[in-house]
Amino acid sequence: MLTPTHWQKSSFSGNGDGTECIEVAVTDGTVLLRESDTPDIVVTTSPAKLRAFILGVKAGEFDHLVG
Repeated sequence: MLTPTHWQKSSFSGNGDGTECIEVAVTDGTVLLRESDTPDIVVTTSPAKLRAFILGVKAGEFDHLVG
């Protein structure tokens, strides 16, 4: 029997219907990410890689990719 995946989204996500957000779940030590408006597409990564990415975003490493 498969254990259901418990998706979590930020309370800061989107306005109104809540379809403008990223949802996160952890299953067997793997981090799962999906957009709420396309829940069938799931990206997987490790906690260490997600942490490194988040730290890079906070440090401005990807600022050149936006506006």
